[in-house]
Amino acid sequence: MHSLRAKLSLALLVTGLSGVIIVAVLVQHFTTAEFDSFVVEQERTNFVADMAAYYEVYGSWEDMHMARGRLPLPPASANPPADEANSRPPAPIRFMLVDQDGTVIIPGQDYVPGQQIPKAALKEAEPVVVNGETVGYVITSATWPEHDNLEKTYLERVTRMLWWATAGAIALALLLSFLFARTLSRPLREIAAGIRAFSRGDFTSQVPVRSRDEVGQVAAAFNQMSADLARANQLRRQMTADIAHELRTPLSVIVGYLASMKEGLLKPSPERFKIIHDEAQHLQRLVEDLRLLSLADAGELRLNRQWIAPGELVSLAAAAFGHQADQQCLTLDVQIEPNVPLLYADPDRVLQVLSNLLSNALRHTPEGGQIALSVRQQDGEIRLAVADTGPGIDPEHLPHIFERFYRVDTARHQEQAESGLGLAIAKSLIEAHGGSITATSVLGKGTTVALAFPIQPHQKYVPS
Repeated sequence: MHSLRAKLSLALLVTGLSGVIIVAVLVQHFTTAEFDSFVVEQERTNFVADMAAYYEVYGSWEDMHMARGRLPLPPASANPPADEANSRPPAPIRFMLVDQDGTVIIPGQDYVPGQQIPKAALKEAEPVVVNGETVGYVITSATWPEHDNLEKTYLERVTRMLWWATAGAIALALLLSFLFARTLSRPLREIAAGIRAFSRGDFTSQVPVRSRDEVGQVAAAFNQMSADLARANQLRRQMTADIAHELRTPLSVIVGYLASMKEGLLKPSPERFKIIHDEAQHLQRLVEDLRLLSLADAGELRLNRQWIAPGELVSLAAAAFGHQADQQCLTLDVQIEPNVPLLYADPDRVLQVLSNLLSNALRHTPEGGQIALSVRQQDGEIRLAVADTGPGIDPEHLPHIFERFYRVDTARHQEQAESGLGLAIAKSLIEAHGGSITATSVLGKGTTVALAFPIQPHQKYVPS
């Protein structure tokens, strides 16, 4: 039995059958017991009424021990028609009658007429009351006689109906177990088919989510994984193409100049060697960026962390780009909130990120604009931000700016020899510190990129 559906069907069927059979047996047992209790109660009530009627008519229990084959009747009905008397079978004596002193009148429970029973046995006996006076007691026989024909017929009908109901319940359990097993196993078969599609290289496979339970959650997680893998595969292909493009451009320039000088088409000159050198440096930066990203992806990026004031990092970054800002007629403003905790980070890596953000801000902020570097504490985090008054980023591009080789303006980036890895590297470096990087932008007003570092336990504070 290799099918999950068959196993589930069998398990559910066995569980259902066990429950149905146990319930049927218990119901039959309690039905018989309750029926016997009802019959005893009913006959005891009738017997007590008959005994009370007898005593009320005769005034004593004399000659009562002579009534053995049938329940004693009062004189009004003591002489039934002969045909009725002959046709009705004697009713079994199921009760013992004793007088008020405990003397046995109608025997039972191994007692004989005239025998005295213990007083303790009268505590659970049913009294026979005539005119407000207890004249005797009725005691149910310890060994109840077998059911008569009418009782047997009734119990057989009840049992038959019970087992018919049991058979119907078994059939219903069989049908429901099959349906439930099919419902449970169908999504799993669909997920298995999706996994087989993955093995064939189809990363776009999706499975229907048919419920909100755990199986539905597995299907939804599978679809999310499929979408993520498809996107990752697309990004991998795009990155491979971008890397090839980034490498091909400077290599083409270098090979072109060298081939032309080798063949004598161009004469060597300091300007041409500078072009070759610049393209070689561009290649070197690209290779170093790719190496840095690969280390970050593998979790092998080494960070030389130390306690450092975040305001010092911002001031160092601003000082490094202050001259360039002045040349572009830009205002470079530094805003440091007092009493900000020390930052436990690799200062070189954080400066690398800030330098990248400042370089982007200087490149895209027009003359007369403003760039602000800020440090503050907010919501349990240390936040470093670089804000500019440039043209801003279109909302269509904003969610993708931290992706590798993503370019908002392809022509301008190629013109300025950018690799498209700067913000991706910044994101990897900040996340390696356990922080996060976010960007907000408004077209025509500027862009703000914020770095958030969680405050460490027992965080040190900068003296104010």
